[in-house]
Amino acid sequence: MIDQDSVLRLHPLAFRESDDSDDVVVGRPELGEFVELPRLGAVAVRLLGDGLSVRAVEDRIARDHGVELDVADLAEALVELSFAATVDGMALPDPADERPGSHLPWLRAEHVHWLFGRTVTGIWAIVVAAAVLTWIRRPDVIPTASDFYWTPYVGLAVLVGTFMFSVTTSVHELMHLAAARSFGAPARIGFSTRLHYLVVQTDVTAIWAVPRRDRYRVYLAGLRWDAFTLCLCTLLIAYADLPPGLAALLGALALAEMLSMITQAQVYLRTDLYYVLMEWLRAKNLYPDGIAYVRHLWQQIRRRPTTDPLTDLPTRERRAVRIYAVAMSVGCTAALTSFALFGLPILVQGFVTAFHNLVAGLAPGGNVLRAVDGAMLILVEGTLQVLFVVTFMRKHRRRWSRAG
Repeated sequence: MIDQDSVLRLHPLAFRESDDSDDVVVGRPELGEFVELPRLGAVAVRLLGDGLSVRAVEDRIARDHGVELDVADLAEALVELSFAATVDGMALPDPADERPGSHLPWLRAEHVHWLFGRTVTGIWAIVVAAAVLTWIRRPDVIPTASDFYWTPYVGLAVLVGTFMFSVTTSVHELMHLAAARSFGAPARIGFSTRLHYLVVQTDVTAIWAVPRRDRYRVYLAGLRWDAFTLCLCTLLIAYADLPPGLAALLGALALAEMLSMITQAQVYLRTDLYYVLMEWLRAKNLYPDGIAYVRHLWQQIRRRPTTDPLTDLPTRERRAVRIYAVAMSVGCTAALTSFALFGLPILVQGFVTAFHNLVAGLAPGGNVLRAVDGAMLILVEGTLQVLFVVTFMRKHRRRWSRAG
């Protein structure tokens, strides 16, 4: 219980000016918990952190600012947020003890800051510009669905493609982690699911401790890597006079990177570009508000009147949600187009060829190597689907338990 004589010892907290108001953002980066407080509230938190009692903080605020502030309620909120380590010397449970730690904790800002400096950014811009000019002059080096099967052994193509995709995805997420660490923020990489996708994602909620302009670096770090790899592959294929096999392999890698970048346009899945859009529109609840608005529009089309969920939102946020609804439509179009041009042809060709190779290889006098190749494709794809189901069930286990 918090009373006037209570003294709190707070965990290390981050303070920064709010992006959109005169408030102050206060948070605990290792938990990813942040709140916006009025400026005097932030002053009170600092005073509590200095070891003053609740009564002493109220007196200080009244004397210095002429305002009566209920510091006891503020202290209770700090306890609920797990911002307080002890109350009157009594230790409080700390969720951070059960939360997995940050990956690569030894990595510091001075180790990775150069990755986002002017020199590396200049090299990146030159490579991207050269690749764009190459695509204009030589459209034949633009990745297509046929680049995926760089070998007649479709199982081998899928296995190597999965390996390349795993490596590039890992580097993509490591770039997010490095960008967060360039500001001294903790980050952690893990598996998750988005609709029917199995994804690897980096938890960078701690970057709420840095200003908005710096958060863009973290959100775009992965795409920056993808664009560089895609463009570098293009330049090597076009100008390096590589052996046909190596050129075909780089073509498959370029295709994988391009598809990964297209996926980021699916902002309804909270991709990297979703967070960029959220920051640009300055809407903290963009996803739930956008989903509610799209459902409202759908009911309107079905002639089932519903209350517009945007009615109670400020003008700026209403505009943001409407823009997001358009972006969701663009993302859906990108997803369907990508599936039609790349996903479906790759899927059909792969499974048809794998099934044919498996059946023909197991027949008397058949090519056993082709049979193994077909089985390999089925095994790899089946493993990915099982991994998705396991991750999905683990992620939603608590929700199902509450429903039961």
